Amino acid sequence: MTDEIQNNLSAALHTLATQASGLCSPNPAVGCIITDKASNVLGQGHTQQAGGPHAEIMAMRDAANKGHSLKGATAYVTLEPCSHQGRTGPCCDALIAAGIKKVVASIADPNPLVSGQGFERLRAAGVEVEVGPGAAESRELNIGFFSRMIRKTPWVRLKVAASLDGTTALANGQSQWITSPEARTDGHAWRARASAVLTGIGTLLEDDPQLDVRLVETPVQPFRVIVDSLLQTPPGAKIFQSGGPVWIYTATQGSPQEAALAAKGATVICLPDARGKVDLAAMMKDLAMREINELHIEAGSKLNASLIRGGLVDEFLVYLAPKLLGPGQGMAALETLQTLSSALELQFLSTEKVGPDLRIVARVVGRDAF
Repeated sequence: MTDEIQNNLSAALHTLATQASGLCSPNPAVGCIITDKASNVLGQGHTQQAGGPHAEIMAMRDAANKGHSLKGATAYVTLEPCSHQGRTGPCCDALIAAGIKKVVASIADPNPLVSGQGFERLRAAGVEVEVGPGAAESRELNIGFFSRMIRKTPWVRLKVAASLDGTTALANGQSQWITSPEARTDGHAWRARASAVLTGIGTLLEDDPQLDVRLVETPVQPFRVIVDSLLQTPPGAKIFQSGGPVWIYTATQGSPQEAALAAKGATVICLPDARGKVDLAAMMKDLAMREINELHIEAGSKLNASLIRGGLVDEFLVYLAPKLLGPGQGMAALETLQTLSSALELQFLSTEKVGPDLRIVARVVGRDAF
């Protein structure tokens, strides 16, 4: 295979996998391309919604629909083929049964139910296995899945919209809208790729947000999550109007409000800490057990600060408007530092103009080392 063909194949694989992002959660976003000995594409596909076919099955179906035999073919896939019976059957067995001769996978599946067993089963059946091409891209696309499988917590991304001097709301509370319509649309695209969107009770009472994806098309709406220590969420809040699950984390048990919220379809989860607030670290572990891969946060400065202080934020998604607003509410109500060495160290992953605004993606240094 020439370098040009290899590069084109890698790009096509990543594009396929990206098409699954926002669709297949809690499963990882995976792409698969099957070729013959001359590197001609026989079939391709990506993972579907949970319970639906995985990428390998979609690629084999595509090949079958085109009348191609897969005997002696090579399957390129961005993640190790699964080897366990979950919502669907093992993909490695399907590849073996189809007569696939070689599997080239980007990276091993971190799921303890797979974790190399797919490769072992393929090799035991005489299938040649190669691992490594495109590993970094596959892991980055599925960083939430890797986080949930390895750390047992979601990948947490905190979104902020602010002026150039860091103000997210005026002193009187006005915040709509600091950034442009283009930035808001882009923010909804980031919501769409997340498994869940979280806010705090302060933001809920102040802005009454819906927390769903409306400005871009999405096949699956993320779960909505509220941090509400005193269980003050109004049953008439807009968050209940668009349907779909709403999870409310509280520190208050036995409140008469709970029945009214349950009647709206909310699930109330009581996780108090020693101070009578929601135990945010325990909440993250609970969200992982509920199969949340990526958690997208749009909250106020107090909850943002609590999450940052607790070491629970992995990445920041910041939209900066070309405006100076002066004193007001900041991104996070953090304590005054006494030394520069105490600062939270970040690394910029990307900076890009979105409409008139600047989008910055910054990651906490070392958070992706798992």
